Amino acid sequence: MAGSTYRDAWGIPHLRAADPLRLAFAQGRNAARDRAWQLELERHRSQGTTASFLGADAVPWDRFARRARLDDTARRCFDALEEGTAAWVRAYVEGVNAGLARAAASAPEFAATGLAPEPWNSWTPLGVWLTHHILFAGFPTKLWREEVARQLGDQALELFSADDPGTAGSNGWAVSGDRTASGFPLIAGDPHRFLQNPGFYQQIHLSCPEYDVVGLAVPGVPGIAHFGHTGTVAWAITNAMSDYHDLYRERLRRTDGGPDGGADGGIEALGPSGWRPAAHHRETVQVAGGAPVVIDVIETERGPVVLDDPDAGPEADGPLGGISLRYPPRVTEELGFDVLPALLRSRTVADVDRALDRWIEPVNVVHAADSSGGLLHRVAGYVPARHRDNRLRIVPAWRTGHDWRGRHDTPRAEVDGIAVMANERGLAAPLGTEFAPPHRADRIADLLRRSREWTPRGMAAIHMDTHLASAAPLLGCVQRLDGLGPEAARLRERLLSWDRHMDADGFAAADYARLRSAVVRRIAATPELAGLGALRSAYPVVFAPWLHLTGKVAFALENLLTTELLPGLDRTAVVRAALEEAATAEAVTWGELHRLAPVRLLPATEDEIPPDTEGEPWPGLGGDHDCVLATSSTPGVTDLSSRGPSARYVWDLADRDNSLWVVPLGAHGTPGNAHHRDQLPLWLHGELVPVVTDFALLVEEPDDD
Repeated sequence: MAGSTYRDAWGIPHLRAADPLRLAFAQGRNAARDRAWQLELERHRSQGTTASFLGADAVPWDRFARRARLDDTARRCFDALEEGTAAWVRAYVEGVNAGLARAAASAPEFAATGLAPEPWNSWTPLGVWLTHHILFAGFPTKLWREEVARQLGDQALELFSADDPGTAGSNGWAVSGDRTASGFPLIAGDPHRFLQNPGFYQQIHLSCPEYDVVGLAVPGVPGIAHFGHTGTVAWAITNAMSDYHDLYRERLRRTDGGPDGGADGGIEALGPSGWRPAAHHRETVQVAGGAPVVIDVIETERGPVVLDDPDAGPEADGPLGGISLRYPPRVTEELGFDVLPALLRSRTVADVDRALDRWIEPVNVVHAADSSGGLLHRVAGYVPARHRDNRLRIVPAWRTGHDWRGRHDTPRAEVDGIAVMANERGLAAPLGTEFAPPHRADRIADLLRRSREWTPRGMAAIHMDTHLASAAPLLGCVQRLDGLGPEAARLRERLLSWDRHMDADGFAAADYARLRSAVVRRIAATPELAGLGALRSAYPVVFAPWLHLTGKVAFALENLLTTELLPGLDRTAVVRAALEEAATAEAVTWGELHRLAPVRLLPATEDEIPPDTEGEPWPGLGGDHDCVLATSSTPGVTDLSSRGPSARYVWDLADRDNSLWVVPLGAHGTPGNAHHRDQLPLWLHGELVPVVTDFALLVEEPDDD
């Protein structure tokens, strides 16, 4: 069933087969060969079995994955697939299973953990996809808002509204043919995710008689979902920042079945119509080097109970508390995988548009363009229609009015020369609550309007733009200060003359970053907010990025410097003290502070920031959270960047072979491979790799199986 594998100069796999099923097999086998450890870890994450080889630190994720019923939801969604799609996914899984054992023998992580790969189930790719995106809608933010309302009042519910550190975003833009040198559209952008080693996206070329597509695949998932080019049509996405996951506060009680009840679970949940049976069983998480952990898995009519309610007592014979999660794939038994083969076969914008009508999760803003000049700008995905409170906070399961009432229509807009998507409050505004600040979107649009002769190479300058518009409120506070000490006064003058670019070699950029961090820490320590600092410890560490007080202050700093909801906050005093503090620091460049710190899929055992797998230190970066070059850190916590552009792409509709792409490290996931990190120097400097689709220019790889 195997197809043929070719490689270009960057080791990017180009797969060719006689039909789509053989091609799916080849893609699965290639994913196993190039990303064996990554695939095996993601399978365990989707099943909630990572603690069996990673130890006690992995238990919180395994507990959440099991309580959220991720693997069971993936199985249900697979069972509901159209017959042709199911066969296609099975072929991919067969390819993974054919390549995994041999590839694992050369991946050092397996030896380090003592883990042996196991066969994938037919639904595992759906579980991998769901695992990657279960937190994408940011539902833990509702836990945060609930505590903000408790301590500061309901009027402060949205005080911290911002693109917080747990949410992935992206930049994307489309330019019509009347603004390009070729007369054909261009689509470009960069998805922002946690930067991991190996990378989240895999550059790939899939070719069979029915279709020929290049794009960015997710290892462990067949096809090309987010970013692809079929030769005549191309598409790309960003996170729509929509809200489509709900949390319900549950009242639970045990029945005669008791805590060890049988199939009925021995649990009831209070809903709008009274007490109703809840599904209940127990699962055991095996823990390397530790005792097994037994987990109660409970599911009410709203959804699986994913959290204990810290406000409810866990009395053995009294009321129980829980917080349930309602999310679309669990309700609809669909993830949208039937869309994937249709995308591969797309030839026009209309084909892409029609396919995406069936998309479920995550909810995305989409750009598409075709070689006839067609353009598309729309939202795709499932957003339930329900009460506004469901979007903002935890709602009571026993009260009426919080049920789902169908599906929202997804907005769309005409493209008039330029279309930009950068997680801002724009096209998807009716579907969400918190969006990214408008700075990235505004900056991209401004840069695009400066030319009507755009080329693929010219787009690299936009990818790398470091202007930080969000610095304005803090610099405004600095400008109003007087009576400073000599060092602070000199720092003030440097900041006020700064061009507001977060360049890696910029000293003023580092000055600003240090000042910002000092301000963030001081605001987080003010009495009005200090009580919020305990929230993180009340919930599992899985949700920590959304519940970290200093991080929340950092990303809401613009709001907090101007809001009237914190009357006790003396901003002038805070900024003055922070400026005096920052003025004593030794001069450094931003790149010396702001270094790449990828998430290692095998946890580090040495320093906080280990060197990469080739033994070299990770480099310094330009950019910042609100720059187009969105290399994020968490001001007040760390200047290190673990999140940023997980790929860059430019799709050319004049000629696909003029298209460009790059990933942060390289095409191969195995340390020591020549292509493990050979694209890093290009990624650092804004250069991109040419897309090659002519098999005559590629090197065929011997089939060693």
